[in-house]
Amino acid sequence: MHVIAARHRHRTGVLLAALCGLLLSLLSASPPSRAAVAVTDHQAEAATISQGTVAANHTGYTGSGFVDYTNVTGSYVEFTVSADTAGRASLAFRYANGTTTDRPMDIAVGGQVVASKVPFPPTANWDTWAVKSITADLPEGTHKIRATATTSGGGPNLDKLTAGPAADTQAPTRPGTPNCSAITENTLTLTWGASTDDVGVVAYDVYEHGNKIGEATGGTTTQNLTGLTPNTTYDLTVIARDAAGNASPASPAVDCRTAAGSDTTPPTKPGTLAYADVTANSATLDWGAATDDKAVTAYDIRSGATVYKTVTGTPPATSATLTGLACDSPYSLNVVARDASGNVSPQSNTVTFTTRACATDGGVPSSVGTLSSGWSIPWGTYWMPDGNSALVTERDSFKVFKLTKDGTRTQVGSVPNAVTTDGEGGLLGVAVDPGWATNHRVYFMHTAAEGNRIARMTYDGSSLSGYTVLLQGIKKNRYHNGGRLAFGPDGLLYASTGDAQTSSLAQDKNSLNGKILRLTTDGRPAPGNPFGTYVYSLGHRNPQGLAFDRSGRLWEAEFGNSAYDELNLIKPGANYGWPTCEGTCSVSGMTNPKKTWPVSEASPSGIAIVRNVIYMAALRGERLWRIPINGDTENVGSATAYYVGTYGRLRTVTKVPGADQLWLSTTNSDNNGGEPDGADKVFRVNIS
Repeated sequence: MHVIAARHRHRTGVLLAALCGLLLSLLSASPPSRAAVAVTDHQAEAATISQGTVAANHTGYTGSGFVDYTNVTGSYVEFTVSADTAGRASLAFRYANGTTTDRPMDIAVGGQVVASKVPFPPTANWDTWAVKSITADLPEGTHKIRATATTSGGGPNLDKLTAGPAADTQAPTRPGTPNCSAITENTLTLTWGASTDDVGVVAYDVYEHGNKIGEATGGTTTQNLTGLTPNTTYDLTVIARDAAGNASPASPAVDCRTAAGSDTTPPTKPGTLAYADVTANSATLDWGAATDDKAVTAYDIRSGATVYKTVTGTPPATSATLTGLACDSPYSLNVVARDASGNVSPQSNTVTFTTRACATDGGVPSSVGTLSSGWSIPWGTYWMPDGNSALVTERDSFKVFKLTKDGTRTQVGSVPNAVTTDGEGGLLGVAVDPGWATNHRVYFMHTAAEGNRIARMTYDGSSLSGYTVLLQGIKKNRYHNGGRLAFGPDGLLYASTGDAQTSSLAQDKNSLNGKILRLTTDGRPAPGNPFGTYVYSLGHRNPQGLAFDRSGRLWEAEFGNSAYDELNLIKPGANYGWPTCEGTCSVSGMTNPKKTWPVSEASPSGIAIVRNVIYMAALRGERLWRIPINGDTENVGSATAYYVGTYGRLRTVTKVPGADQLWLSTTNSDNNGGEPDGADKVFRVNIS
């Protein structure tokens, strides 16, 4: 408003009056009520049918049959539905479409079209049934609801209409800016502006970056956060939830720093550090205990100042076995003690040793060289089919670059309609069509105004043009947007989506969030998908790594919340547990990961496979993990870590075509890395 007033002072009164009038009308408007419609199935074979026949020549239908539409425009099925009171209602059509093309229909209530050309996309076959739902306003009384084919292909096979009250799909409004008070060295009180909702806010979730650390229920807009680290800055946001699980956009962020505390005395230097039992990938260390005027709470095992492992307890142990070490590599390690106030002791003596020789299964990372520098959050990398160059996206600038094997970088365009979330959203994954030589198609996943999208553009080898949206309806939030794209050996496009900081979406088969999606290059659900929709697998929190092994199997890496990050072998229709499980669990119906890590050692993003070995880039863990696949089994061997703390936050790793090499990119200039724009690099890693 200050900008408007400064530029157009003569319009101030008119604008204020108009804005106030609009605000009052919005505040006084009543939210739509839900129609009193009993949840009722209306069988298609019992409805009024025009240009269609009742059939039973396929399986999986309900009732005594289904309606096979005649293949003409205008064929329809008409149901009779009653509502005791007026309001919004859910109309769910159960159908099958065994063709390869959409069969859209108009949905009318009382002769008035309320939803035009509603898509009824292909299902796997005529025996696979899916549900297409719309929401419509129903007046009080009895109504004729008609589903009419809009193309010469007619409608799909229609099994039934299920009518009922409209589901609550309206999310709460964005909470107001948080504020910190009563700050101590270990606690603070967070308050924020209340959200509004058409039904009611039931809880607020407090996030520190992408991890949930607190929850306020019962409409409370205050949360006491405890167990914090002294003299530490916390980046805090708040998300509102309603009873239906709808989550608001994240509030504005606030940075709050805990107090330094009155305890300024560090622990004493730990006693003599020694090592034993060195193997190719592990070593056992022990040291003498440190003392403190209050209490030692942890020991950090370090290489220089880079922490390899933290030992906690009451009191913490004075020995530990380090695993995941790189084979045939030198290590120089020390130990420091910490107390509850964050005071750090002088470091112990340094021990030096070399791990034993490497195994021969698939080679190991060796030399690393800088291929290209000057990047700002390079997020996605995808090789052109000719293997001479790759396309690289920058998350926050929305730019797309061509990067050649010799390190030459050229901007080829930008992706329109991309927006940032001031977190993990923006221009994310990129994939190149296997048939690019003839169709010149490339694909992007990006955040837009309404949510996350998958879009297609044309790339002629030197510039991008055109823009077509293939898939919308993927919810966004500040964090947990997923974003990786990959083509499978089947020529279909796979995409990873996050839960948009609304964990319940991951278990909702009707939601596109918290999933691995599989679609055609024209944006339709892929034939053979397990639920007849875009969903290929579910129960994911924030998956960002996708890669196929030599047997054509899909592997995936994803962020955990506060306990475990995961490496999963993806199978169609499988449920990977979030939010019921984080890491391995024994809940029936959940698929366990093949490998897990503490979040401090991973926070995985991209993965690549070379010689049947998975390489996983770690952000918070600042290392490259090597995980061999055991032959063609579904199991993996021991994980080993390379370059711990050497290059910072590692985002994307890709295999170089025709060579035993990787490209490895950093995102140290993102919101967690703290480096300035242009600080990121792309490295070339040789596999020996």
